[in-house]
Amino acid sequence: MRRLLALTYESLLLSALILALGFALLPFSGITGSSDEFASLEPLVRAGWFACVFAVCGAYYVGQWSDGRRTLPMKAWRLYLQTISGTPPPVPQATLRYLAWWVGPTIAIGMWILLKPYGHERWAFCALTFNYAWALFDPDHSFLHDRIAGTRIATISR
Repeated sequence: MRRLLALTYESLLLSALILALGFALLPFSGITGSSDEFASLEPLVRAGWFACVFAVCGAYYVGQWSDGRRTLPMKAWRLYLQTISGTPPPVPQATLRYLAWWVGPTIAIGMWILLKPYGHERWAFCALTFNYAWALFDPDHSFLHDRIAGTRIATISR
């Protein structure tokens, strides 16, 4: 339960980070004020926005997860990230964890592309939970990205 509450808190902070990044990128997009303009942006501009979000979020998480550091929600809920051997993950392992986190969203994007012609693209949303639903079936209740990266979330006892 503690991990889910920390995840909820983490999603609020991530949303704020992405919102701030969006405002920072706005002058470079050519949008002048119409709400329909974002939908009509060139695919290259949208890909550039995504690349910026991917890089900034990656830098934030890798920086916070590596070498014993923790994100604010992890501190609030007394959680920390460690390797299977119990040591703080180094930068390459934290990077692998971040990249592995993208498994669920990548599946969701692929499903959306495949299901859109049939009018069932809304079901792709379910794939976003893949990394977290994995913990329901994992013997150690690890998330998929933790299993791939060889990390785990541990609690700090009082």
